[in-house]
Amino acid sequence: MNLGKETALGIQHLLAMYAGAILVPLIIGKELGFNSEQMTYLVAIDILMCGVATLLQVYSGRVIGIGLPVVLGCTFTAVAPIIEIGSEKGIGAIYGAIIASGAIIFLIGGVFGMLVKFFPPVVTGTVVATIGISLLPVAVNNMAGGLGSPDFGSSANMTLAFTTLLIILVVYRFATGFLRAIAILVGLVGGTVIAIFFKMVDFTPVQQADVVHVVQPFYFGVPTFDASSIILMTLVAMVSLVESTGVYFALGDICDKPLNSKDLARGYRSEGLASIIGGLFNAFPYTTFSQNVGLTQMSGVKSRRVIVITGIMLVILGFVPKLAALTTIIPEAVLGAAMIAMFGMVIMQGVKMLAPAVIHSAENAMIAAVAIGLGVGVSIVPEIFQSLPSQISILTSNGIVAAAVTAIVLNIFFNMIGPRREPTNHV
Repeated sequence: MNLGKETALGIQHLLAMYAGAILVPLIIGKELGFNSEQMTYLVAIDILMCGVATLLQVYSGRVIGIGLPVVLGCTFTAVAPIIEIGSEKGIGAIYGAIIASGAIIFLIGGVFGMLVKFFPPVVTGTVVATIGISLLPVAVNNMAGGLGSPDFGSSANMTLAFTTLLIILVVYRFATGFLRAIAILVGLVGGTVIAIFFKMVDFTPVQQADVVHVVQPFYFGVPTFDASSIILMTLVAMVSLVESTGVYFALGDICDKPLNSKDLARGYRSEGLASIIGGLFNAFPYTTFSQNVGLTQMSGVKSRRVIVITGIMLVILGFVPKLAALTTIIPEAVLGAAMIAMFGMVIMQGVKMLAPAVIHSAENAMIAAVAIGLGVGVSIVPEIFQSLPSQISILTSNGIVAAAVTAIVLNIFFNMIGPRREPTNHV
């Protein structure tokens, strides 16, 4: 295959993951009150780090790199935890937690296979579903124009939001192949173009952004290391590793490359290293993007060279803040509509993971019910455990951590100790 065809396929992979890549920094930056200059940097460094993380994983070495045509981006499961940590502990705690959790994942990469038994689908599905549910208020507030905005809930914002959502749904319903895969991106572009005609878009950030820039470590400040934040991000990272394992095996099957424990360990270490570097440069933790797996299967092209080209293009784009600034002008209402679709898919991913576990087991259904109930409840009423000692409240003050710990403990109680009960259908 010649370079021109490989580049075209690389661009296709870039477009398939681009909406997911830019939505994460846009959501987090807006929720934490970043100004346009900070938002531009956040998007640019995230795009660049997506490229770095992808190249680390495509590489096949003795210590890191799964050596498969896999594209990495910031995991959506990290969005709610990052917003919560930033709101309560400050920006420094976000990056301290990302760096520390990345280091932990790197160190345990070789033995994570032994820990996977504590993260069966009933646990991972519960955590992913809880994360998706906890993100919905962010999406709905953005649909209305952003919490605290003077035109919150205006007819203009709501019309724009539902028009954007309609575009996404129509593309997803009637398009096929690659175009269907980028329905979210089409919706973001279409909604923003409509908003331009109604003078709801401010191009000032694009005009003020530099053409090129040099990235720098600790752009938003020096990291601080908070125990509860590190525990939260490590749990999220472990859930992401379980999801990534499925992607690794899917790609291994597509590429006719049987995977062993050493391959998986290199893949896990790459994700840990990518998170460490992301934290140093004030970006995010990174994980495999499943939409690109579908694109690889659809195109039938299994070459790692295509993904290397995608990674290089992402790195180059990360040095061009004018392009990053273009994403920051997307109106809140348009962004909120895309969030509804994306966060809804996060919830459905959790449900999909849970379904096989709970459909034939009343015990697993009870585990998921109690864990999700507690997790969402703590997210809504975080002060419920405020009287507990600080050593315990680390595990109960955050809804996602509460859901994860509850699911892990209940799974051990019901499924891993004592006599095993025959699966029972629940009503």
